Amino acid sequence: MMTLSEAFLWPGTKVCERLGVDPEGEAGLIRWMVNTLVYLVLSLIVVWIIVV
Repeated sequence: MMTLSEAFLWPGTKVCERLGVDPEGEAGLIRWMVNTLVYLVLSLIVVWIIVV
C-alpha cells in the first residue's frame, strides 16, 4: 500500500528510477524538480479550466 507522501512523490521517483539514480540520496533534487514541474503543469491546467 502506498502512503500519501509516496503518492505525491511518485512522478519524480519514477523519473529517478528511469535515470538510474537513487531518489532518496543526493539526486533528491532531481525528484523535487520533476515533481515541481508536474504539479505546476497540473495546477495551471486546473486554473485555466476554472478561469476559461
